[in-house]
Amino acid sequence: MNRIVINTADANVRISRHIYGHFSEHLGRCIYGGYLVGEDSPIPNVRGIRKDIVAALKKIKIPNLRWPGGCFADEYHWKDGIGPHNERPKMINTHWGGVTEDNSFGTHEFLDLCDQLSEPGNPRCEPVICGNLGSGTVHEMAQWVEYCNFDGTSPMAEVRKKNGREKPWNVKYWGVGNENWGCGGNMTPEFYADNYRRYATYVRKYGETAPFKIACGPNGDNYNWTRILMEKTCPMVNGIDLHHYTVPGNWEHKGSSTEFAESEWYVTMRKAYFMDELVHKHGAIMDEFDPKRTVALIVGEWGNWFDVEPGTNPGFLYQQNTLRDAVVAAVHFNIFNNYAERIRMANIAQTVNVLQSVILTEGAKMVLTPTYHAFDMYKVHHDAVKLPVYVESQNCTHFNLPAVTASASEDDNGKIHVSMTNIDPKNEQGIRLELRGVSVKPVSGWIISSENMQDRNTFETENAVKIQNFNGARTEGVGGKITVNIPPKSVVTLALA
Repeated sequence: MNRIVINTADANVRISRHIYGHFSEHLGRCIYGGYLVGEDSPIPNVRGIRKDIVAALKKIKIPNLRWPGGCFADEYHWKDGIGPHNERPKMINTHWGGVTEDNSFGTHEFLDLCDQLSEPGNPRCEPVICGNLGSGTVHEMAQWVEYCNFDGTSPMAEVRKKNGREKPWNVKYWGVGNENWGCGGNMTPEFYADNYRRYATYVRKYGETAPFKIACGPNGDNYNWTRILMEKTCPMVNGIDLHHYTVPGNWEHKGSSTEFAESEWYVTMRKAYFMDELVHKHGAIMDEFDPKRTVALIVGEWGNWFDVEPGTNPGFLYQQNTLRDAVVAAVHFNIFNNYAERIRMANIAQTVNVLQSVILTEGAKMVLTPTYHAFDMYKVHHDAVKLPVYVESQNCTHFNLPAVTASASEDDNGKIHVSMTNIDPKNEQGIRLELRGVSVKPVSGWIISSENMQDRNTFETENAVKIQNFNGARTEGVGGKITVNIPPKSVVTLALA
């Protein structure tokens, strides 16, 4: 029997809704053929942005959207993407397929998308703009901030008004470069840190909008990068952006997104669990320089990365999405929730048609992936108070991996939500759940599971993997003890009163 203990008296930090953020790059069919179909399209749209995607993302309360990259960010020059469309210069997207980029989706279109994604009465879908440090200039980035945020008379504000936007957008989150250890310039940490200080100096506050400045963080387990960055950039930095993908194979042969054996399932889970070690070790280094944890650890790119679907452009990174992806997403969410003291933003790669996307499209067709349903299930944790959890888990049969992960929170209405995963693809897991300091009973529960590991949603079978009601929890006597039986390969969330 597995055991989870939740200490309600130790709750002292909120789980930022921004942990459940998204990332959309100019890559493959994420923007063009994803969000953007054009105003003349028969697909229902608002100013060219398709309405069904917007509605789906609003349902999961998308908290933020990172753009324009990714590797694309450090070759993107923002002035090419403003003004009349027929006057915008074209460019070659050298990173992703060598296709021609016509710059028809630029700053105005992106911020319009974020506005459309913002549900009245809910917090805004915050734009996260990643500036060009790799091939750009300090002046270029400074002018971009001015263009977006200055409410007055200035050169960039006048250009913005000429382009049809009178009031500023007040963009808070600014990335100062992307993956500058690699595609963003192949820099050493010392060289990048010095450049970050120079660029960040000119990412200025306008009006009431103080910029939240995000530095390029480490690639996976490059702990030296984090140490040097913290040593050289504090207190000029607000967040450090860690990137880590779950790749079951190697970079040449990553593995199929749909055709995989049980052993590959476990390899994927083991590599997903590695995120916990990364966050712990990078966080420990950050604690040395920032013991009050004022600097956020941001996981700006994460998710499963498999081989592209057969017959698709290898530069477009289009992959299907199975039950395995939903479980991996939930494993990550539990890790992020449990490190909420340090992690205050994360962005899955990517939202539409690229890598571990939440939405797939094919012409007018749209399907929600199993990963989408994981986001939908976990939205109960947005801005809720983290409840510390202690997990004693049995290992999976024949594999030295804990079967169970968990996280928990309490919302402002006093309702407690406990989310759990069972990564074992064959065996049910019994869990004795103990909540200390409160007497509760299950009110409702939801589950994501399916008969086969490889089950997925397609344009022909849209609901093979979805959220369903869960009835596998029962109260034990009086108090805060509950027994839960979680089916194999599943994600469960309980609501407790």
